[in-house]
Amino acid sequence: MAARTETDKGQLKLSLEAARKVFRVSELNTAVQEVFQAAFRNIWVVGEISGCRLAPSGHHYFSLKDGESQIRCALFRGAARFARFKPQDGLAVMARGNLEVYEARGEYQLIVELLEPQGAGALQLAFEQLKRKLAEEGLFEQSRKRALPALPRRIGIVSSAGGAVIRDMLHVLERRFQGLHVRLFPAQMQGEGSIEQVCRGIEFFSASEWAEVTIVARGGGSLEDLWTFNEEAVARAIAASKTPVISAIGHETDFTIADFVADYRAPTPSAAAEIVICTRESLLEQIAACRTKALQAIRYRLVACSRDLHQRGTERAAAVVHRAVARRAQRVDDWEYQLRQAAQRMLEAQRRRASELARRLQATDLRLRFARNRHREELLRGRLLKSVEAQLWRARRGQEGLQARLEQLSPLAVLGRGYAIVSDSEKRILRSAGETAAGERIHVRLHEGGLEATVEGTRGDS
Repeated sequence: MAARTETDKGQLKLSLEAARKVFRVSELNTAVQEVFQAAFRNIWVVGEISGCRLAPSGHHYFSLKDGESQIRCALFRGAARFARFKPQDGLAVMARGNLEVYEARGEYQLIVELLEPQGAGALQLAFEQLKRKLAEEGLFEQSRKRALPALPRRIGIVSSAGGAVIRDMLHVLERRFQGLHVRLFPAQMQGEGSIEQVCRGIEFFSASEWAEVTIVARGGGSLEDLWTFNEEAVARAIAASKTPVISAIGHETDFTIADFVADYRAPTPSAAAEIVICTRESLLEQIAACRTKALQAIRYRLVACSRDLHQRGTERAAAVVHRAVARRAQRVDDWEYQLRQAAQRMLEAQRRRASELARRLQATDLRLRFARNRHREELLRGRLLKSVEAQLWRARRGQEGLQARLEQLSPLAVLGRGYAIVSDSEKRILRSAGETAAGERIHVRLHEGGLEATVEGTRGDS
């Protein structure tokens, strides 16, 4: 009975070992990804942004953390383009996205599709960020503002075709001046698609160069209603316009980014019509109705095509492809970061080696040795000159002493005391009277000059 029990335990052990599941790393990551796709789709996570980094590809990488934990997040360029503010460290946000596995590192991360700040309004935060960015680029500088034409004959207006704004502006222009050519680019002033339409209107008048001045006008509203004119695309379209632009957005107390970038800000659309032209009794009303109808037809066709593509599931397929491309782009960003770090380490090593070689070269530099030898030569030359001067001074002193003794022993000095030197005709010095005879010619040398004489007779020593 005991043997049977042991046999049953052995079979049970073999059965458990046979049931063991072994995964490869990639298979395990794929299985975890499937779990995440099923259970963690379109979730919201609240936390504080930390370690925010913008990659050259345009993707944002950061972590969301609270007091106890953190999670890695990725905001890809496609989603970042539609964000109303840029992520930055220390900002408390609420992120919506999908939880996925980054297979290259075996880490899970939140793929962010929408960011909303906490504690401050998203629109006000985006407004301040864009205002600071464009101001640093110089788009608000007064020096780049262009003067409005004194008497424009052709005026372009970007505004809603069916609103009260265009009616008031045309009424003012008609009342103030006749014969003006006015062109309206009808555009949606708020909501989806308004940004693109406003930009197209500004770019239309800039590229055609038909209008001498362009007015962008809209009635009043809340911050959300006027948000189209706080978008970076609209601000850059105004800055790039070849014609001067007047911003006439909202009421006098409403300020938008477009107001700061435009060449002139009007407090209201009607005021813009009064500013742009001087007074005249009538105004020629000509509105391009065919262009309005054509744009309306194009918008209707685009909406129909968008609905058809959405029904066929093309949007889902595009999202899958975009996610796959973004995932590979993230891997490229990681490789690029690692390559940059390796290059920096290599440069540091080469810089240290170059510094060591420079130090060794400086130690063996012949110029330093030549400088030392030149200094030693100057010292020896100075010592030699001093020695020569001392010897010359001693020689001069000795010469002066010998000269003094020579002058004392000189015959000229004896002659100066009244003595004379007598020589015969053969110029032999006579030392006694017996060395000459009577009638012989002699020469007497005195201290100054000499005498020629004839001996008349000789006498012995006295």
